[in-house]
Amino acid sequence: MEVFLFVLLIAFLFYIKNAIDSKFDRFEDRIEDKIDEKFKELFKKIEASKGTEKLPEKPIVAPEIAKPKQTPEAIKPTVVIEKTEPLVFTPIENEVAKEKIVFSMDNASAPKHKQPEPKAYIREEPTKTFWENFRDNNPDLEKFIGENLINKIGILILVLGISYFVKYAIDKDWINEPARVGIGMLSGGLIMGIAHKLRQKYAAFSSVFVAGAIAVFYFTIGIAFHSYHLFGQTTAFIIMVLITVFSSLISLSYNRKELAVLSLIGGFAVPFMVSTGQGNYVVLFTYILILNIGILALAYYKKWGIINIMSYVFTVILYGAWLFKDLDEKTPHYLGAFAFGFAFYFVFILINIINNVRTKGFFSPIELSILASNTFLFYGAGMAILEQFHPEFKGLFTTLLGVLNFGYAYFLYKKFGLDKTAVYLLVGLTLTFLTLSIPIQFEGNFITLFWAAEAVMLMWLAQKSKITYYRFASVIVHLLMIGSLLMDWSAIYMSSTILTIVFNKIFLTGIFAVGSLFAVYYLLKKEDEDLEQFGFIFNPEKYRNGLGLIGIILSYFVGLFEVNFQANAHIQGANSALTLPILYHLIFCALVVYFLCKIKNTLGYQLASIIAVVNIILFVFFFLNYAFYEHEYYITTGNHQRIGFYLHYISLLITLFFGYKLYQINKENPVFNLFKNKFAVWFAAFLIIYLASTELMLHGLVVSNSPITAQQVQSNEYYKNYNATELPFLKAQIADDAIQSTRTQIIKTGFPILWGILAFAFLIIGIKKRIKAIRIIALSLLGITILKLFLFDISNASETGKIIAFILLGVLILIISFVYQKIKVLVQDDNKPLKTDETE
Repeated sequence: MEVFLFVLLIAFLFYIKNAIDSKFDRFEDRIEDKIDEKFKELFKKIEASKGTEKLPEKPIVAPEIAKPKQTPEAIKPTVVIEKTEPLVFTPIENEVAKEKIVFSMDNASAPKHKQPEPKAYIREEPTKTFWENFRDNNPDLEKFIGENLINKIGILILVLGISYFVKYAIDKDWINEPARVGIGMLSGGLIMGIAHKLRQKYAAFSSVFVAGAIAVFYFTIGIAFHSYHLFGQTTAFIIMVLITVFSSLISLSYNRKELAVLSLIGGFAVPFMVSTGQGNYVVLFTYILILNIGILALAYYKKWGIINIMSYVFTVILYGAWLFKDLDEKTPHYLGAFAFGFAFYFVFILINIINNVRTKGFFSPIELSILASNTFLFYGAGMAILEQFHPEFKGLFTTLLGVLNFGYAYFLYKKFGLDKTAVYLLVGLTLTFLTLSIPIQFEGNFITLFWAAEAVMLMWLAQKSKITYYRFASVIVHLLMIGSLLMDWSAIYMSSTILTIVFNKIFLTGIFAVGSLFAVYYLLKKEDEDLEQFGFIFNPEKYRNGLGLIGIILSYFVGLFEVNFQANAHIQGANSALTLPILYHLIFCALVVYFLCKIKNTLGYQLASIIAVVNIILFVFFFLNYAFYEHEYYITTGNHQRIGFYLHYISLLITLFFGYKLYQINKENPVFNLFKNKFAVWFAAFLIIYLASTELMLHGLVVSNSPITAQQVQSNEYYKNYNATELPFLKAQIADDAIQSTRTQIIKTGFPILWGILAFAFLIIGIKKRIKAIRIIALSLLGITILKLFLFDISNASETGKIIAFILLGVLILIISFVYQKIKVLVQDDNKPLKTDETE
């Protein structure tokens, strides 16, 4: 079966080779045909142009000048044929330079008329496809398959064939266990001998044989240890280490990168091939450390960067998997884990920096990524260890790591002139860790803090190093920071955790995150050039504006969540507690409106107007209600707490500030057409009337009502119908009845007076500003007040209330009538200007 498959594979490869050759032959034939056709057309044009060009009918005769007698041959015209310019092909047409014929006598010659030279057309090279690049690197496809591809397939088939043969012999009991191992080692040695023979003339072919031999050695020793138990773990480990050393020396001798990769893979696989599940981590990591130093020294000597990358990746995976498992054990190895983590971190930092110092070149993006990620991963491992081992040292560890990176940067830049990009990276890491050290010491959410600092560092580094993809990395890290902050809010603010006011980990984390956004905003303040990476466009101006908006929104929620949490934790009564977040919201929005007005542009005024209108409506119809809810709770329970009532005065002042700013922005040139409509004036008047009425109602309730006492409950006619557990419901009902009674009296007595005063005020303003709409509003309000007084208020009102309402309202109506009569000239025509001394 194996022979059949092998023959089938050879036939398939031969078929592919013939197919590719035939395609290239047809392609070349088509190209030659097209070239022949183009040249034929060109030659036809040249011949045609020669046929149409004629000599002048009369020869040019030189002027007669006294001269010595010449022979007839001497005065014959001379024909000078200039050579044509090189043919230049343009995409529009092929212009052919014509022969120029000049007749000349002894001292006279015809002027030369030169054709304008056509401009050369430079054709842009099209982007090559993968197949075209492959053809450029391997012009002889047959050679590639025969010398490169076939040998790798062949060695794989050979190793499989030997394995199948050995397996067959074992199944038939032809070979005992020691002999089996001997055959395996002998087969590997035989392959190695063949490789050595072919080394001089067929280096690439020989290296493939070496790889196969090393693979046979590894598998043979692994089988001898695990399956046959011919020797112990230590012996098997030593033998495999020797195989790794041997393969490394061979790769150095053969100068083949692929052999070094194989040595690296084999070296990292050795612990797993001899593992029994009860390994010693000290021996394991000591071996990995020695292996890394040897392999990285090889990579340093031969400048094989892929070895460095693979060694780093394998070490990170191996150490990370072990650490993750070890920290879940009952007795984790904290000191050992920290020591080996630092050793791996230091080795890779050192190797990367030494390699760059040796070559005196610039760090590639991959090398910079290893430099940065190595620090981040060690920091993450250290924080994970210290979280369980000694949490109080986390801040110190963060500071020391920052100082260590600064030491690298300073020493290497001063002594060896290290690449400035790497220096900027190390300095950025220093700033990151020093910035993180203080909040981490408060047991803050260091992941969010780390990403916040990292985003700023990446943007700063991108500006200094001119590496574009650092900007995109900063954007991604900022998104991660925002997501992490949202999770922190959910985990802490939604729990029953007791937090100190302001100086707590979650609030400081939020402040730090907002600071990160505005720090990047500041860094991008002077940039305006678009940058592209991976097909994405980075527009500094748009990103800066987006950061500013997100920063404002995030800072709003940082303060809102903190105020809301602390209010609920320290203030009894949900309605009273909610007035604090409401006040915070209004203060924050007032600051935003103030700064938007400072900008003094149309967009700023529009945003300020929208925020002002929205907050006025929210306060009048929603926020003010919580003071009523608090009053009802106070009357019902007797808990003397009027926080919402007192804070509402500040909220009222802020709302008036919104109204003032709205009027100031739109009094001359309204930013929205809606504000030019008379409806806006009517709506503003309605809001003022509603707000004033609500304030009157609130103060009337606060002054009139008092908490329900036990005597009032017991004296109630329904007291006997309630048991002890139901008495709170009766108390709430009594309080509600008292509040409703007071509300009715205020509506019937207070509102007519208030509305009469407002009508008078509107009238005065309308007359003074000569705004007819406001005067109509005043009269309309006065009419509604009179109708309400006679249709509703007169019924069931107290005698005192009726007297006060009727007298005051009557006086106001008379005053309004008098004002109209006194200054009626001002209200006759709003459009007619007032007369001045010049017009009289």
